Amino acid sequence: MNLFEKIPEAGSLVDLDALPKHVAIIMDGNGRWAKARSLPRMMGHRAGVERLHDIVAATSDLGIPVLTVYAFSAENWSRPIDEVGGLMKLLVEYLGKELEGLVKNGVRITFLGSMKGLSDAVVAAMEKAGNSTEMNSKTVLNLAFNYGGRQSIAQAAKKLAVLVGEGKLDPNAIDETLFAQTLNINSLPDPDVVIRTSGEYRLSNFLPYETAYSELIFTNTYWPDFDERCYLRTLAEYQKRDRRFGGL
Repeated sequence: MNLFEKIPEAGSLVDLDALPKHVAIIMDGNGRWAKARSLPRMMGHRAGVERLHDIVAATSDLGIPVLTVYAFSAENWSRPIDEVGGLMKLLVEYLGKELEGLVKNGVRITFLGSMKGLSDAVVAAMEKAGNSTEMNSKTVLNLAFNYGGRQSIAQAAKKLAVLVGEGKLDPNAIDETLFAQTLNINSLPDPDVVIRTSGEYRLSNFLPYETAYSELIFTNTYWPDFDERCYLRTLAEYQKRDRRFGGL
């Protein structure tokens, strides 16, 4: 059942001709969702993965070309080891379970972040998912996993510095366009809108360079409760914004 079958009035809730090209989401609140229900934190993360399935499908049904989600930050390694291990296993499970549907629905999955520290099983699952969907073109699901925005900027600066040092790049040729291309964002357009769930009002090291002119929308809803109707309401809020990019 697609979005318009589940919510027949979806077309009246948002302007289908004025949707963003790139939506970025900080999926926050899984742990607090679980705590509110006296459940283990991993149950919250599992509920969050199920919600991701719904939002990816809705994004594809709406025809939005790119969805980037913040799944695991470089700072999340500081969490308890059992929770980190559980999140790694959950990623492998998600990729295995969702792969057939992603292929069928024309979704290409790409990854943003570092492979450093990830297990062979996690890397293998990511590579399989990427290779299996690389020919899909309807929607790109860009999964930020083991990602840190500041780390990404530092790595890009290092790459450019090495090229300059080797005499392969004129430092005067470094501009915003070249720097953006050097960042690990898979040649995707900058996000039009960043959505953060759970009531927190910060970006938490998520795409700090790419979100310079993104619209920011914060909702108190925990991620597992952020269903398709919440998504549509948030997109409608985005459509009310006047994006001037520094102009009048």
